[in-house]
Amino acid sequence: MLLDAAEELVDSGGLAALSVRAVAERSATTTRAVYSLFGSKAGLVAALGARTFELLGAGVEALPKTDRPAADLVDAGVGVFRQLAITRPALFQIGVQQTSVDVAVASQFRPVARTAFQILESRFHRLQVDGQLPDREVNEAATQFHALCEGLATVEQRGMFPPESAERLWREALAALLDGLAQPPPRRPAGQQRIA
Repeated sequence: MLLDAAEELVDSGGLAALSVRAVAERSATTTRAVYSLFGSKAGLVAALGARTFELLGAGVEALPKTDRPAADLVDAGVGVFRQLAITRPALFQIGVQQTSVDVAVASQFRPVARTAFQILESRFHRLQVDGQLPDREVNEAATQFHALCEGLATVEQRGMFPPESAERLWREALAALLDGLAQPPPRRPAGQQRIA
């Protein structure tokens, strides 16, 4: 209930609207109750960041695994990542974009983010086993996929996609990335390192 109230406050007024007192008032409880569970406004922000990745991880994990792992990933991008960005913009802002989030606060929800990312990586392992990631690292492919999802969500939030075309544009972009990853990678110049 308290996190729901915190999320609603950020949705309506950004992080500046979030305070322990405002959460308590919106939840018809006391500031003491909020402090006892979250410690501070920073604790609320960290908990919202963790909620972001709990939802993303659970959403990807819940998707069916078909005999078309690339199509499954497109569904994960559209049905999980895009839906969170559209329907829970405060969580997207805090957890994914980390807009105005202090580095120390973001570090508190990083373990949950890593767990969610490992769930995404498990979907890319299926691509690798299926021969659709020739000579590519699972971590790199999953990072590229995440980056494209984040970029698409940001562009859509700015209103740059016609609403009737948005889902199609997401699907085409994600499918194009996965098609590209299925091709042998270009040779790296000498000395160029992979993403750690």
